[in-house]
Formats: sequence, C-alpha cells, structure tokens
Amino acid sequence: MRICLLSDKYPPDPGGVAVSVQRLAQGLAQVGHSVCVIVPDASLPPGQLSHIVAENLTIDRFGASRREDDTRVDWFELVGRRHGEMPFALIVGYYVVGAGFVAVYAGRYLGIPVVVSARGNDLERAVFDAGRGGGVLWALQGADVVTAVSHDLSRKARALAPDARVEVIHNGVDTALFHPACADATLRQQLGIPTDAPIFGFVGEARQKKGLTILLMALSRLAAAAFAEVAPWLLLVGGVRKDDKELVRVFKAQQPQVKVKTLPYMPAEVLPVYYNLFDLLLLPSLRDGLPNALLEGMACERPILATHVGGIPDALRHGENGWLVAPGDVEGLVTAVSYLFAYPDLRAQLGRAARQTVLQQFTPAQELQANLTLYHDLLAARDNR
Repeated sequence: MRICLLSDKYPPDPGGVAVSVQRLAQGLAQVGHSVCVIVPDASLPPGQLSHIVAENLTIDRFGASRREDDTRVDWFELVGRRHGEMPFALIVGYYVVGAGFVAVYAGRYLGIPVVVSARGNDLERAVFDAGRGGGVLWALQGADVVTAVSHDLSRKARALAPDARVEVIHNGVDTALFHPACADATLRQQLGIPTDAPIFGFVGEARQKKGLTILLMALSRLAAAAFAEVAPWLLLVGGVRKDDKELVRVFKAQQPQVKVKTLPYMPAEVLPVYYNLFDLLLLPSLRDGLPNALLEGMACERPILATHVGGIPDALRHGENGWLVAPGDVEGLVTAVSYLFAYPDLRAQLGRAARQTVLQQFTPAQELQANLTLYHDLLAARDNR
C-alpha cells in the first residue's frame, strides 16, 4: 500500500502525537508499505518545502502560514500533488483537528478512504471551541473509520458522531528500548540530587491539563510533612508549556524548600535512563488520551501513581500494576505517595506487573497489526462496492 499520513507534529517536534505518528510511519515502512508523512512546519518560511526520503518513507514538511486557513489550503493541495505523482491507497489523519479535517476533505476529493485518529485534546477541548468544533464534527462524520487510543475517547467520538465507525487501537511502546535497569548514580550526581533523596518523575510537556498545579501542591505538602528524611525531588522531563512557565517560576521562588528540576524535551532513546532514576512516576492528569509516558514508564517497571482519567485505566489497574487516584485530589495524591513510599516491596511488585501488562497488550507490533487489519478491511470494502 501507499499510505499518506497527515499530522500537525512529527519528530523532532515534541509531544505524544509526534511520537505516535512516527511509530506508525516507521512500522508501516519496515513491513514494506510506502508511507508519505505530510506535516506543517512553523520553522519554515511559507511556501518552502523540506523533502526527506528514506527507504519506503518520505517526510514532507511545508512552511506554515500565519493564517491557519492558508496553512490548511497548502496542506490539502500538497496531498493532491503527491497523490497525482503516485496515488495513495488511503489517507490517515492523526488528530481530528487540523490533520483529520484536511484528511477527510482530501480523501473525499480524491475518492480514497480516510482514517482519522482521535488522540485526546481534539475531543476533550477543541470540540468546545466555537471556531473548531464544527470541523471536529465534520471530520468524525466524514471519515470512513475513526480510531481512538482509549475506550473513553471512543465513547466520546460515538457521542459526537453516533453513525461513525469507531475502533479502539491502543498505543504501543518499544519494550526493547524502554526496559528496567539500575538507577544511574552518575546521572543523579550530574543533576545535583543527593544520594538518599527520593525522586518523583513526570515525563512529557508539563501543563495544567497534565495536573501540573495539583502535582506542585502535593509536593509542597509532602515536603512540609517531612515524610522522608531527605526532601524529595521532582524531575519534570520534557519542559513546561509556555503558558505555565510563570507558574513554575513563582512556585520555585515562593517555596525554595521544594526541589523541582525542569529538564527539556528529550528524544525517546534518551528517556529510559531517566525513567529508571525515578522512585515513583507521577501522572496526575486532569484529562488525557493514552499517554506515551504511561506506557514507557510501565515498560521500565516503574511504580506509577496516576489519575483515573481518559485511557489511563485501559492500561493501569489500581492495586494490580499501578495506583490510581481521583483527578484534582491533592490530598488523595499526598496520601497515596506516602503510602507507596512506606511499602517499597509493593512498589516493586506494581512495577513488575506493569511491564508484563505492556508486554502482553501494548506492543508496537500489536498496534501496527491492528492498523493494518483496519486498512485492509477498508480497501477490501471499497473494492467490493
């Protein structure tokens, strides 16, 4: 098959969507399919095109315009040009907003099947935006199939578009790359963290949606309660969203006794050594899809304390392979952290069970096969019309 993937982000762009679309693109290419990824790029001048070719995989980055509608026109027209050069069998839009809308419009115009992948914020926030909600609904209704990374998102998609065909396809994670290892004492020293200080970790772009305020409030209470002999440290690996940087700056200034260290976005191959440094991975999201950080931490056998939102309960079962608390519950988060630190054997048990869950249910091979089965079904149905 020749497949066109549309995404607003692709590595080295940060974020879960970028990581996920790269995983699918590379997986499809590795099993022999021809893949063309088309991505708007704000770092390129409008009209400029970057064309990168690898075996079975091309990455087209085009300069984004100042106006969003101009960018989408360019996106749509570039899909048409690439289809004219060598026809696509189908188009996949990653994220309903933007990529999904353009994918459906281009697929209808070119007469080829379209899959739209719902990831999280597209159905949880954008649909309530007066300027984008109509496009979200149109993309859901116009796609041949909508895939969702969690059962929660699939229910939301069906609520918005009752007649749409919606399939759940979970994210996968590379368990050869993300695996348990001894904590790196040299890295701890480089970060300036005392040998006996507990380390809490958060991976991804820290922001309000991910429970940043809740996390900081909980850490403050834990430090005040002196639950450990040495004050715990919080590592925010992946940077802080621009709108929330002031929050972190003020927090650090007002509570210097709370140890918070912010590290920039890092590529996947660098992350395992950080995961294996954490005594506890904290993911207190207020809403979420199925975060890559969750599956990566599970693959590294980290004990994980997360919230019961979105796709997190699809992977994490309370007391079996992780620990779940209600979203926004600062006291619940503090209590759970204190409890888990009192029982190191329980943390280790949860971590081992978490990796087994990933090995059994959340591998890239399973994710790729689920997508390929869907694509073949779509093309077979189109041929039989």
